[in-house]
Amino acid sequence: MSALNDVTPTRPDSQVELVIGGMTCASCANRIERKLNKLDGVTATVNYATEKAKVSYQPAVGTDALIDAVEQAGYTARLPKPPAAAEASGDDAHPADDPVRDLRNRVIVSAVLSIPVIAMAMIPALQFTYWQWLSLALAAPVIIWGGWPFHKAAWTNLRHGAATMDTLVSMGTTAALLWSLYALFFGTAGEPGMVHPFELTIARGDGTGNIYLEVGAGVITFILLGRYFEARSKRRAGAALRALLELGAKEVSVLRDGHEQLIGIDQLAVGDRFVVRPGEKIATDGRIVEGSSAVDASMVTGESVPVEVAPGDTVIGATVNAGGRLVVEATRVGADTQLAQMAQLVEDAQNGKAQAQRLADRISGIFVPIVIALAFAAFGFWIGAGGSAAAAFTAAVAVLIVACPCALGLATPTALLVGTGRGAQLGILIKGPEVLETTRKVDTVVLDKTGTVTTGQMTLVDVIAAGGENPDTVLHLAGALEHASEHPIAKAIASAATERTGPLPAVRDFTNIEGLGVQGTVPAGADSDATGGAGEHIVLVGRPRLLAEWSQQLPPELEAALTSASEQGQTAVAVGWDGKARGVLVVADAIKPTSAQAIRQLRELGLTPVLLTGDNATVAAAVAESVGIDPGPETVIAEVLPADKVNVVTRLQAQGRVVAMVGDGVNDAAALAQADLGLAMGTGTDVAIEASDLTLVRGDLRAAADAIRLSRRTLATIKGNLFWAFAYNVAALPLAVAGLLNPMLAGAAMAFSSVFVVSNSLRLRNFKPLADNRDAGTITTTGPTS
Repeated sequence: MSALNDVTPTRPDSQVELVIGGMTCASCANRIERKLNKLDGVTATVNYATEKAKVSYQPAVGTDALIDAVEQAGYTARLPKPPAAAEASGDDAHPADDPVRDLRNRVIVSAVLSIPVIAMAMIPALQFTYWQWLSLALAAPVIIWGGWPFHKAAWTNLRHGAATMDTLVSMGTTAALLWSLYALFFGTAGEPGMVHPFELTIARGDGTGNIYLEVGAGVITFILLGRYFEARSKRRAGAALRALLELGAKEVSVLRDGHEQLIGIDQLAVGDRFVVRPGEKIATDGRIVEGSSAVDASMVTGESVPVEVAPGDTVIGATVNAGGRLVVEATRVGADTQLAQMAQLVEDAQNGKAQAQRLADRISGIFVPIVIALAFAAFGFWIGAGGSAAAAFTAAVAVLIVACPCALGLATPTALLVGTGRGAQLGILIKGPEVLETTRKVDTVVLDKTGTVTTGQMTLVDVIAAGGENPDTVLHLAGALEHASEHPIAKAIASAATERTGPLPAVRDFTNIEGLGVQGTVPAGADSDATGGAGEHIVLVGRPRLLAEWSQQLPPELEAALTSASEQGQTAVAVGWDGKARGVLVVADAIKPTSAQAIRQLRELGLTPVLLTGDNATVAAAVAESVGIDPGPETVIAEVLPADKVNVVTRLQAQGRVVAMVGDGVNDAAALAQADLGLAMGTGTDVAIEASDLTLVRGDLRAAADAIRLSRRTLATIKGNLFWAFAYNVAALPLAVAGLLNPMLAGAAMAFSSVFVVSNSLRLRNFKPLADNRDAGTITTTGPTS
């Protein structure tokens, strides 16, 4: 006993999520992560995209120590506000210091001031007397105020012994400004009538007659533009979680002392009983105590057929009551509900997803230190060789300026702008540059069935009439009766009947027989083509058992139709009137007519299609066979819950596959976030769209093939742009080190590299969808198509 008393129980780790501020690139997230993980008992993961740190820590550490560690690394951290407070203040969703708005303002002001500076420097005809002083007045605010984010990040990096592209931008533009000030006030650049002649000559000089203001202002403006596009796409990272939580009901009618009372969802407690009327969302997870209905759970579970529920059955919050009045007893509320757990799945998937680090950042880890070392080496060499201090400083500053990535600031945003613009014309929305890198490597595409391969709505697919019966009469009478029902299958039958046979008459004595079907009296005029319009018909629509209770046995051909429908995963209902079974109606989640062609196109791109669904194995196999997906346990995966979908994607990734996921429902959101590339159908839910990397605006799966092709083409363009942006800089570095770089030659090379990058990006306007997709008219183009 004493031995047991000597054992101190291990205290469980606490978990907290910190909102991080001040990160400018993926290396910032790594630095914060390392700083937090150095604390005893702390395990942290920092997500640059969502700007959050998920931290597991021993209670003895405390959140104050975590926040202090982040601040010591040079960044800010705070605890997220509770949902109610955040919603009331709007801080988390729309912060007062919105970085996107701040960047947009900096871009606009910097562009307005920079354009005349660049124009005067590059066009000698605009160089009037004292033009250089106007350039200084316009460029200084751009380099100092516009470039403040780069200067601040460079200072933070310097304090921690690191160098990123921010360091190079800050040093290059600051050097350009300082040297221009020196040349203007102490050199010959400030003299009246000074001009920058357009000379592409290589000559050594002391540089005191040259100014580099257009370089500093242009670099700041271009790279700010790139940061703006990046920040705008990053802003959507947390929207999937907000959209998920907004799906739930906001208020609920609770039964208190026999009376209904409307309260906020946050006041609902386990054990409370609440009322759900037809068409309303179920407020939380619970168990039915009164009533029966059909519940549309497709947005949560992915099952295309509504679920019949009765007293004792469990229901999930945020699903929709499609039938009668229900009284539900709450069994889970708040963070314990399935909807909240799905939100957690999405967040975990986003945190666990490796962020594609920008190619420029990777290269900068090597390029920046080399450039800085070359600048100091050039200065030391010329001083040691007996050159003047001005000539030595000119060479050092020229190294920093020529290496400053002007075209690099255009490389990614211009290709992304043109590529995403062309994609928008084709119904493809690309959320950001970081998603493109994956498209080249994708080898497996996981397709959610409902709403992606299929329409996601119950549709009448067949009418089988008994011998001697008119199929239109069977459909018309059944549609007239089902028109009075709210059941999704009934709506499908009624809609098809209206479309094929005309307006439906009103029925009398409509009755819903629980679990079996419906019955009612339909005027004889509804089938005048078949009967001549005499009298009325008592019509039954539902399970064969309902007709059997009225002594209406199905003939062999109708029994065979029921069996065939069941084997294909379809839903069949029997129709009878006037003492005889007359036909069978087959309803199913219809396959989109373009799905088979889309899957063939995906195969041609080297992708292996995998069908994933919450429906049963029979339905899944039938759909897979219809669209050309290979049968087998690895390519057709049925009866999966939302958490299982994430597990399927994770398992495929563990096998070394690079996985794309295509889906449209709430139940797909976590899997879309977990996948290396998430594609959401634009006809789906906001949650799926926000959790994805690419959105296919039209509900046509063929757009997935074009989306992957366009993404690969855009990525290739970005990489080509980055190569040439660096190539021009690297090629000019030896001239700068040698002190031979004429400022106009540097300016012309930089201008040419920028023109090349823009022209290369503009070629994406000529991207065309696959010929089959164009000919089918599924994609409307409003731009160039040749």
